[in-house]
Amino acid sequence: MTHSHASTPETHADWQALAQHLRADGLEARAYIDDTFVDAVSGNTFTTLNPATGETLAEVASCDADDAETAVAVARRAFESGAWSRSSPGERKAVLLRLADLMEVHQHELALLDSLDMGKPVSSAMGDMAGAIGCIRHHAESIDKLYGEIAPTGEDSLGLVMREPLGVVSSIVPWNFPLMMTAWKIGPALAAGNSVILKPSEKSPLSALRLAQLTREAGLPRGVFQVLPGFGHTVGKALALSMGVDCLAFTGSTGVGKQLMQYAGQSNLKKVFLECGGKSPNLVFADCKDLDRVAEHAAGAIFHNQGEVCIAGSRLLVENSIREVFVEKVLAAAECMQPGDPLDPASFMGAMVDQTQYQRVLDYIRQGVEEGATLRAGGQALEVQGANGQGLFIEPTVFDGITDAMAIGREEIFGPVLTVFGFDTEEEAVRLANDSDYGLAAGLWSQDIDRIMRVTRRLRSGQVFVNNWADMDQTVPFGGVKQSGNGRDKSHHSLEEYSDLKTVWMTLTPST
Repeated sequence: MTHSHASTPETHADWQALAQHLRADGLEARAYIDDTFVDAVSGNTFTTLNPATGETLAEVASCDADDAETAVAVARRAFESGAWSRSSPGERKAVLLRLADLMEVHQHELALLDSLDMGKPVSSAMGDMAGAIGCIRHHAESIDKLYGEIAPTGEDSLGLVMREPLGVVSSIVPWNFPLMMTAWKIGPALAAGNSVILKPSEKSPLSALRLAQLTREAGLPRGVFQVLPGFGHTVGKALALSMGVDCLAFTGSTGVGKQLMQYAGQSNLKKVFLECGGKSPNLVFADCKDLDRVAEHAAGAIFHNQGEVCIAGSRLLVENSIREVFVEKVLAAAECMQPGDPLDPASFMGAMVDQTQYQRVLDYIRQGVEEGATLRAGGQALEVQGANGQGLFIEPTVFDGITDAMAIGREEIFGPVLTVFGFDTEEEAVRLANDSDYGLAAGLWSQDIDRIMRVTRRLRSGQVFVNNWADMDQTVPFGGVKQSGNGRDKSHHSLEEYSDLKTVWMTLTPST
């Protein structure tokens, strides 16, 4: 099934009309195995809902171990055939560039599927599409620009260092940025020549299944890319334990990441690349310029995507000499970031992804009040016009007076909840920032270059944003340290993860 739309949606009404059109056409909800859309072997399905309205979007194939076994066998056969794994870099590049072009043609449809499926505003989803398309193009263009090595030897030897694809890669992606995270995983894995089995989150499977149609249209060889919707404890576990899977690439919670490493050890010692949770500190020093701008960025760092962001700047550390003035500016910025109908391009925030996450966030807010934190803004569930009173919306929430002992200041909430700490010295700021199990991202706002260099070196984080929050592109790696994981998405470094090094040492016959 394909969808073609003559006009570009711009207004709220345009997006509503496109949503009605997609629903009328029917949404593909079957698994994609061996280049064919099929029901799960068991016949089981699960319901995917629109969290903004409570309406059923589709009954999706619920794959389990039988489907995983079939998909792994297909992926292995495709890899061994060499149709993709031994194709030239130029051939792989051409196919992936066609895929990126097709994603661009269908970007509004793909963005809408993510918005309907997990509740994010379409404006945010369109930003995700730009990132996803850019990622595929970046890795496509990188394939024929990565060289091997020749080792330094004497005349009687030749040492070569080559990169080869791993084989079968299982990519397990989260629900908060469904298609963008998919692109971050499958772009480098496919570029390196692997066969890929994608397991999208059961909370947001629809865009992955639409992408499968586009990969077929782009010309990926049969069996090289497959999509298995389903649950982590069924099909996800089966892929993680499979002796036929060579690599697991995962983005999600730290708890699940730990399980996947155990499954790898229980099976074939497959490579496991993890991008897990975060509780990212955002440090604001009194010497920073333009407090209004910094406050707007600090609010956006936590309220973007309803706070359902692994690198959300959820811990705001502010020098006490400007703390009250700055917090007031953050509160003013948050007033302009209220949730609304996700299909309205003017909405900054949308709905929480499902009832479980919605209740989790409300429980943390209640706990914060009970722990003695000062609730400065928000904290309430909302009804949004056009959502039939069924939507899962929460106000942007700000807590001040946070201490080290409070759960809301230490645990990942994954919602629109900002916790504010104060500090007096640079040393105290660094200590507070590093006092976390996580190390995914950190922000630093200052005009003092000496301080910037001192603090960035001391922050235990995979990435540090100086005088910005998350202003980065495909040229730099994304990933964390400590319990935020060990993998890297984006840049040439992710391509390296999806290949093995092979050393070839030749003994040469001397001339006589």
